[in-house]
Amino acid sequence: MTSPLIVEVNGDIEKAFKNLKKKMAFEGIFKELKRRRYYEKPSEEKKRKKEEAERRRLKKMRRMQMQSNRSRRGGRSPRD
Repeated sequence: MTSPLIVEVNGDIEKAFKNLKKKMAFEGIFKELKRRRYYEKPSEEKKRKKEEAERRRLKKMRRMQMQSNRSRRGGRSPRD
């Protein structure tokens, strides 16, 4: 189980609610709720997890590729 989300309320309830929603999105709670809304067969779960792992792997590869391109240039990138 994850730790509880704590949000400070300093008078502005709307701002606190917005911060709570941001934290929930970052933690993946909304995605988890959507996923658990319906039963997922074990074969579908396995397929989904495999696809998620592939997405993470490709993202990591892209990140590493960008870092190696930056180091080859020898200087700072235009974004920095």
